Amino acid sequence: MAAFFDLDKTIIASSSALAFSKPLLRQGLINRRAALKSAYAQLVFSLAGADADKTERMREQISALCAGWDVAQVRAIVTETLHEVVEPLVYAEAAELIGRHKEEGHDVVVLSATGEEVVAPIAEMLGATRSVATRMEIVEGRYSGQVDFYCYGEQKAVAARGLAETYGYDLAACHAYSDSSTDVPLLEVVGHPHAVNPDRALRRLAETRNWPVLEFSKPVSLRDRIPSQAAMMAVGFGAVAAAGMTWYGISRRRRKD
Repeated sequence: MAAFFDLDKTIIASSSALAFSKPLLRQGLINRRAALKSAYAQLVFSLAGADADKTERMREQISALCAGWDVAQVRAIVTETLHEVVEPLVYAEAAELIGRHKEEGHDVVVLSATGEEVVAPIAEMLGATRSVATRMEIVEGRYSGQVDFYCYGEQKAVAARGLAETYGYDLAACHAYSDSSTDVPLLEVVGHPHAVNPDRALRRLAETRNWPVLEFSKPVSLRDRIPSQAAMMAVGFGAVAAAGMTWYGISRRRRKD
């Protein structure tokens, strides 16, 4: 049996990539113009809803922004700044829930649209059995701008079905947890779906289908939970979009001042 967890706003209180936006800006991987374009795209995406067309446009734009990034440089940035900048906080309730699933002998699987270089070490730190995340293509040590696998929407359900086939999970006996209506395909593929701090659309659906609704509100520091020797990198869609939003917010504050 397995318990599938979304990451952002389900296990942690914010974006798993947001913490790395400032060092990426400092190191010049994202310039002002690119950051503002990303911020605008992310703002429209958030306000207008996550339909397939908007998702694809967002994916294409952010993939293009990542193209050419040196993998070793990104790894170094994250390794050097990990404890300084990791501010998305693990919900205490999520950590306890993961612990209960493990005590019951369940595999814990983290599924996230954020790049696997961020998701995998966080999942390991949480004691998850395994994780599946977005994979960027690497060519001669650099990101090509192409995506090998975008772990988003229906693809999370595809990943869950693939894991069930590989590891013998009975999906009818499995659990899934998410905050987002974009993860409905994942929630529908298991026998025990749960909405965690759900968005409006997911809350309505959960009420209609009598899915349990969980409210997580007690974040605890993530920094003390990650081994200092871990060598990790942050890349992928979330990192660039989050950087844009960070720059957008800073620019707005400066103009107001």
